[in-house]
Amino acid sequence: MKNWPWYGYLILSLIIFSLVFFFYFKPKDQELKSLRAERQKMELEVKDLKAKKLELDKIETDLASMKATLKELEVIIPQKKEISEILRRIQQLAFDARLDIIKFAPRGEIKKDFYAEWPIPIEIRGNYHNLAAFFDRLSLFSRIFNIENFAIRSVQAQTDALTITSNFTAKTYFFLEESAPPPGAQAKPRK
Repeated sequence: MKNWPWYGYLILSLIIFSLVFFFYFKPKDQELKSLRAERQKMELEVKDLKAKKLELDKIETDLASMKATLKELEVIIPQKKEISEILRRIQQLAFDARLDIIKFAPRGEIKKDFYAEWPIPIEIRGNYHNLAAFFDRLSLFSRIFNIENFAIRSVQAQTDALTITSNFTAKTYFFLEESAPPPGAQAKPRK
């Protein structure tokens, strides 16, 4: 090799450099390119997941807000009748307004789409001012009450505390609970 011309060394060094390039640097370059492509793919996935996380957080916030609204609405229109609670509250309202309940006769429920109406015929006696106070307090009750078929008439033997008798139907509402299918009942197959 000592007798080689200068370009022989140059050719030998080019051959060695080419072999090193094709067997070491070229595969590393391909590996580097594939790692870059994988990194870009991962970054896109992370960006997509972050967007989905923000969307999920928004949905969870909306769901929490809707649950709070539902709890507020369940106070106004509860899931069940609560007969004893309503009777006790109406009796307390009448007592506070210094009225006597003569008749409290809840009827059966009238089912609608997702709720039911519950009419409660009531007969009260007392004086006009106390009846107005009773209706005012009933309007502040947490449940919804509609007054229907309202009639008022005077009492024959009047005193300061007893001048009128009133008949009306207080109609309240409650949500119908979704009933589970009876055991053994099969769901109809969808076509």
